[in-house]
Amino acid sequence: QVRLEESGGGLARTGESMRLSCLAAGRVRSTLAMGWFRQAPGKEREAVATISFDGKNTYYANAVKGRFTVSRDNANKYQVYLQMNNLKPEDTAVYYCVATPVSTWATFAYYYKAEDYEQWGQGTQVTVSS
Repeated sequence: QVRLEESGGGLARTGESMRLSCLAAGRVRSTLAMGWFRQAPGKEREAVATISFDGKNTYYANAVKGRFTVSRDNANKYQVYLQMNNLKPEDTAVYYCVATPVSTWATFAYYYKAEDYEQWGQGTQVTVSS
């Protein structure tokens, strides 16, 4: 069974940076599309940034374009990062790492709908103060 191990998160001030990490661990036998979603209090869950298994294709929510970068570790494709720069109070949310298997011929595939992801991490809180 695949589990997603998230790290990072915490408290930051407006304009600061923070990096989240996620490792797909356990019985990982598939090529995985991965990414990050977030949910703020009283708001719907939304995709933040996602990335294909080969790392060549990415999706970013409009609210984070130019500030956030999603990447995969070259040595370990099951390790993904979310570099968050110029944080804003509206980035405050619980951030979830997500993953879903894709066919070995579809390593370029990436998704931005929650229903497309089979595995979800437990979430890590990011709080940005003004």
